[in-house]
Amino acid sequence: MSLLDQVSNPSDLRQLPAEDLPRLADELREEIVACVSKTGGHFSSNLGSVELTIALHYLFDTPRDLLVWDVGHQTYPHKILTGRRDRMSTLRQYGGLSGFCLRSESEFDVLAAGHASTSISAALGLAIARDQRRETHEVVAIIGDGSMTAGMAFEAMNQAGNLGTKMIVVLNDNSMSISPSVGALTKYLKELMAGRHYSKLKDDVKKVLHRIPGIGDPMLEVAKGLEEGIRQVFTPGSLFEELGFRYLGPVNGHSVPALLDVLREAKAIDGPVLVHAITQKGKGYKYAEDEPVEYHGPSPFDPVAGIQKGKAASAPSYTSVFGKALLKLAEHDPRIVAITASMPDGTGLIPFSERFPDRFLNTGIAEQHSVTLAGGLAMGGLRPVVAIYSTFLQRGFDQIFHDVCLMDLPVVFAMDRGGIAGNDGWTHHGLFDYAYFRIFPNSVVMAPKDENELQQMLATALAQEHPAALRYPRGNGVGVPLDAEARALPVGKAEVLRRGRQGLVWAVGSTVYPALEAIDRLAKEGIDLTLVNARFVKPLDRELLRLQVEQAGAGARLATIEEHVVAGGFGSAVGEALAEMELSGVATLPIGVPDRFVPHGSQEVLRKTLGLDAESLYFRLRTFFGQRAATPAPAARPIQASGRSLA
Repeated sequence: MSLLDQVSNPSDLRQLPAEDLPRLADELREEIVACVSKTGGHFSSNLGSVELTIALHYLFDTPRDLLVWDVGHQTYPHKILTGRRDRMSTLRQYGGLSGFCLRSESEFDVLAAGHASTSISAALGLAIARDQRRETHEVVAIIGDGSMTAGMAFEAMNQAGNLGTKMIVVLNDNSMSISPSVGALTKYLKELMAGRHYSKLKDDVKKVLHRIPGIGDPMLEVAKGLEEGIRQVFTPGSLFEELGFRYLGPVNGHSVPALLDVLREAKAIDGPVLVHAITQKGKGYKYAEDEPVEYHGPSPFDPVAGIQKGKAASAPSYTSVFGKALLKLAEHDPRIVAITASMPDGTGLIPFSERFPDRFLNTGIAEQHSVTLAGGLAMGGLRPVVAIYSTFLQRGFDQIFHDVCLMDLPVVFAMDRGGIAGNDGWTHHGLFDYAYFRIFPNSVVMAPKDENELQQMLATALAQEHPAALRYPRGNGVGVPLDAEARALPVGKAEVLRRGRQGLVWAVGSTVYPALEAIDRLAKEGIDLTLVNARFVKPLDRELLRLQVEQAGAGARLATIEEHVVAGGFGSAVGEALAEMELSGVATLPIGVPDRFVPHGSQEVLRKTLGLDAESLYFRLRTFFGQRAATPAPAARPIQASGRSLA
């Protein structure tokens, strides 16, 4: 019987002899390879956190002691060891296990986290609450080095160090976020790794002095007074200790005995401690060790042969079209500068970074800084393009308002993964961007129906003297031909794709083609509808809207379709325009995402569940426009409640 078969929860783990834990780590790593190769998911980061996870659950009395994981990219070993091994085959599938921590999923999941750099703040809050309630459990935050570049992490450490609160921060340092970590902090951590001989030297000196009779102990007291100066020589900067944290490390994050030793030392300290663990992303699986970025979040793959190149997609991804279009536009405009927050691969900016290294800025995981940096570049006469996933750009909300829109600066926001993002779930869907952009004066907000319109909209955005937000979905385009040169579109002008006499449908972005499919099907049944590709959420084409509604006359019916929450989105913008133009008597149907958080699952499944696929739209439009279907519309599948995790 394998050791892993004997462990169904951390209590079982703590019954094993410590000398068996390295063998358990090997088995756990094999289990992760077997699981993720079938389901896909975050991979290389989880392989790197195996020994660290074992040591934490072995030494701490979880779930009484609280482990606060950052992001969740590193928590598959945690899931397996906390009673979810038998459900790993459902990982990231609709109704199955989340790829991140989820409070409603397990009592061992303390924090629901899919965005980086939140763990230290949450852990500090938990530690303060513990002290006020006069409880005695431990609180441990586990954060990756890439997440330490966000200001939020240092804001939390600044307060924790000032308060002197007893808590432990484990820095899982693999020199990577998704891509290699960047910035001065990364250089500092490398200096700490290079200076690891300081800790060994200090221990050796203590041993020698203890052996000298009579004068050894007094000399040791003197040595303690000199320690600060010596430490400055061997560990330049002492950043964490200056913030009030006792620094322990660096320690080999793949040595369970070494981890147990340093964590025992951390537990004994009555104050904030940072344990610096050095790990390797992809540890134990050669392909992932060699290509940690490619194996960060792979689709299902052959565990023996690794990721295999499949057939070329029938259409390029929106991300790649954006990257190529930006590169081409930058060839003709030296003002264009690209910014990404630690995701040059995911945003399609690798070719740009290689062609224009001096015009490419990777801020690390620092979305707030990215936005304000772009504002400064724009004030300096450049044309910055901030390429960040829609969901992550939410973290820069105030900066968008205060540092860009308020000053009416020509910054372009390229929001990848707009709409349903898929298997990453709750925290990764880009379902709020129309709402959080269109409320700001001076902004232009647009979404393409296909990949060619994407490159046209990028040219449009760069031609503006105002903030412009361009939102596009995850995945491949629809396969339309691409213009050789991207041409700017007239701002605020919609496109009529189909003219009908029995009702109006305005769709935007990725919903246009499913709407067209549904309307073509309805046309064959004698239900003749007009379809408008809105293109712009702001400014809305009010002239066309007024004309169409007036032509429709009394009893006009209008449906809006968007892959965005209904509250505050495109449909709301249309409704507001109708009210402001005093076009009364129009029956409207806003179709979009209901007022609840959306779980993980494939894009196809979630769109069907939400009623945004072509078949669902067919039934919803047929009913609304007065012709009830002979076959009743399929009942909407309920979206899983978020539970206490995201409440």
